[in-house]
Amino acid sequence: MLLLLLVSLVWAFSFGLIKGRLSGLDPNAVAVVRIAMSALIFLPFLRLGKVPRKTIFRLVCIGAVQFGVMYVLYLHAYDYLQAHEVALFTIATPLYLALLETVAQRRWNTRLALAALLAVAGAAVVAWQTISSTKLATGFLLMQSSNFCFALGQFFYRRVRAEVHDVSDLNLFGLLYLGALVVTLAATLSAGSWQTFAPTSQQWLVLTYLGVIASGLCFFWWNLGATRVNAATLAAFNDAKIPLGVACSLVFFGESSDLKRLLIGGGLLIGAITLAQTKKA
Repeated sequence: MLLLLLVSLVWAFSFGLIKGRLSGLDPNAVAVVRIAMSALIFLPFLRLGKVPRKTIFRLVCIGAVQFGVMYVLYLHAYDYLQAHEVALFTIATPLYLALLETVAQRRWNTRLALAALLAVAGAAVVAWQTISSTKLATGFLLMQSSNFCFALGQFFYRRVRAEVHDVSDLNLFGLLYLGALVVTLAATLSAGSWQTFAPTSQQWLVLTYLGVIASGLCFFWWNLGATRVNAATLAAFNDAKIPLGVACSLVFFGESSDLKRLLIGGGLLIGAITLAQTKKA
């Protein structure tokens, strides 16, 4: 659970960076750069001698969906939405996780459903602001598709990872980034995006932070943490970045915030995590 909390804290800083520092850069190219940096970290650790070919293929596909397709959709959403709207529209991920788990188990899990709903409610209380974007429908659909891809990747990684023994997550995770790199490269090449991709030195610093830390290390820690908690706890933590992001802005950057909403939303999220921990879900 500590890994999920750590990653949530790091991701809490990323919404404003993407909108405020990377505007004007093609989102497909940004996705390629981030994923390529992440892949460079983990590919040297690949150890596939004890991994069946079928499992290798499945892990590549998981990465293609969870990180590749998700990123392409997520970064394109910034063309249609404000940063706070992107943050708001990420809150549905716990519901998709709950739905996937319910379908897989073929039974209704009340604790899982309540934990997911409490997490979504808490994030919504904190993140809600006036929505002003004129292309709201397009941005909303992009974000929900992105959310579902991220939920789908977590769901299947937990299951595939349980089937592989005597190999650590570190020795497997490069496969996920390979799959993601194929998707993002295909999206970029098909759009001809590289012709106008010219980041400034400051933008390269932001891309390096996002690629190495927010994408590379944090995606690894997130999926590793996902294998160590139950489904309800994982669903609840998918929205932890929202109240944590507002709290970080308030404490570290001196930004104004509605403290009452933050406390209510944070309380709901804590309630979701507590409920998830009371019984195996």
